[in-house]
Amino acid sequence: VQLQASGGGLVQAGGSLRLSCAASGRTFTGYSMGWFRQAPGKGREFVGSINGGGGTYYTDSVKGRFTITRDNAKKTVYLQMNSLKPEDTAVYYCAAGPFLSAVAATYDYWGQGTLVTVSS
Repeated sequence: VQLQASGGGLVQAGGSLRLSCAASGRTFTGYSMGWFRQAPGKGREFVGSINGGGGTYYTDSVKGRFTITRDNAKKTVYLQMNSLKPEDTAVYYCAAGPFLSAVAATYDYWGQGTLVTVSS
């Protein structure tokens, strides 16, 4: 599976962005898809994930602001980010793995990352 993340950019605090992660390969629906982020000088942080059936799981800091959806026909997963805060500034990565998980090591495939910058 190859993953290509896109949609990052510069946005003001309170604004919105939608990230996309396009997957190649034949078994997209069999994978849970996760979003992680890495802020400058910090470790990689779990954001949320979605399984093949649409079940989701989010870290507390983004609940109510971020929404993950997937379009299995397009082999694409989305991260809709609303009410963005400066602390959301990071490189965002998508990943594919066998089950819903907040642990990066459980994901087998990773995209290249897309930068989100939230200005105050």
